[in-house]
Amino acid sequence: MKILTILGSSRENGNSEYLVNQALEGIEHKQIRLSDYKINPISDRRHTEGGFRRVDDDYETVLSDFLTHDLIIFVTPIYWFGMTSHMKLFFDRWSQYMRDDRFDFKNQVKGKRAYVITTGGSNPYVTGLPLIQQFGHIFDFVGMSFEDYVIGNAVKPGEIKEDLLALDKMSAWNRTLKK
Repeated sequence: MKILTILGSSRENGNSEYLVNQALEGIEHKQIRLSDYKINPISDRRHTEGGFRRVDDDYETVLSDFLTHDLIIFVTPIYWFGMTSHMKLFFDRWSQYMRDDRFDFKNQVKGKRAYVITTGGSNPYVTGLPLIQQFGHIFDFVGMSFEDYVIGNAVKPGEIKEDLLALDKMSAWNRTLKK
């Protein structure tokens, strides 16, 4: 099983990243920080003659890593009650590659196992649920298996260390993923 973490935060060593590091302690995996890559937005050309245009950026490097892993952990803090712009742009670009003849995108994604880690404030156990639902709808659309999620209660760096429920869940994930 090849594990990939996709970090959507613009803050290094943030609360969400802390949780994924706890979940994967001692487990071989690859980590991608989306903010380290140049990923441009696209114009929606799904219904135009000629379709999408090629984009000169780093997205295909990220996509290649994504497609070659079996289990993906999507990691994003809650920004304004949703995923970060880095993470949203990662998903928005799927529209382009679902129509790119060089890829069999939906078949390559189908069956991948997905986990979600998110953290935030303002009662995140309630306000973060629409974000979890959004991930669920995305995974359902492409045939990924939504295995589990955690919502951590933290805003300032390091606050996540006080969320014992989230930390306990990461310990449980760690035990499960080591099997």
